[in-house]
Amino acid sequence: MLAGGKADDPLAQKFGVVSKTMVPHRGRPLVEHTLGALVQAGLEVILVGPPVPLKPSPKVALPDHGSLIANLEAGLQAAVGEKVLVATGDMPFLSVEAVCWVLEHAPQAGFVYTIIAKPIIEQRFPGMRRTYARVREGSFTGGNIVIINKQLFFTALPLLKRALELRKKPLALARMIGFGTLLKVLLGRADIPGLEARVSQIIGVPARALITPYAEVGVDLDKEEDLQWLG
Repeated sequence: MLAGGKADDPLAQKFGVVSKTMVPHRGRPLVEHTLGALVQAGLEVILVGPPVPLKPSPKVALPDHGSLIANLEAGLQAAVGEKVLVATGDMPFLSVEAVCWVLEHAPQAGFVYTIIAKPIIEQRFPGMRRTYARVREGSFTGGNIVIINKQLFFTALPLLKRALELRKKPLALARMIGFGTLLKVLLGRADIPGLEARVSQIIGVPARALITPYAEVGVDLDKEEDLQWLG
C-alpha cells in the first residue's frame, strides 16, 4: 500500500499531519480505513509511508522513499508473491467487498488496471468531480488498485513506471501510446480491447483493464474540495 506523501501537501498542512494519507476521518487516519479493508480481505500488507503506529498493523512497514514510483519499487521488492496488488492509502470508502471482488475477477495479465464507469461514481457520490476518459464502452475513471506481475515490472516494463505516474491523466497516457490512439480517445472512438492490445504491444506483456462495479475503488482524497465526501 502506497501511503507516502509530503508535509507541504495542502491537505497535510490543513490538518497538521505528515502526509495527506494521515488526514483524520471518523476519528482515525485516512490510511487506516484503506488498510483495514486490505487486511480484512486476507492480504498481507506492505505499507510504504510515514513511520507512525497504525491499527490494524501492516505486516511490513517501510519508510517513504520520496516518490510514488520509488515507494512502489520498495514495496514490490519486499513482496514475496509473484503477483502483487498495489493500492493507494487515500481511499476513505474502500470496502473489503470491493477488494475481494477485484481479487476474484482480475484477469490473467502482467498488468491489471481497475477502471470505474462514470454512472457508478455518480450514483454513489452525486456531483463528485473525477477525471474521466471517454471510450466506446462509456466514460471511465481510473481506479486506485492495480495488480502487477513483480518480475515483469523489474525486468521488462520500464514504460509501466511512466504509465503509473500518469495513472490519473488519461490523455497523457494516450499520448504515450501514440497519436492515432490519442485521436481516437479525444473523439471517443477508442475501445477498451483496442487500448489493451496497444498497451500490451508497447510494454511487451499482456495488460488488461478491469471494469469494477465498486465506486470506492475510484474515489481518493486529492484536494480540499474532496473533503466534503468524508461524511
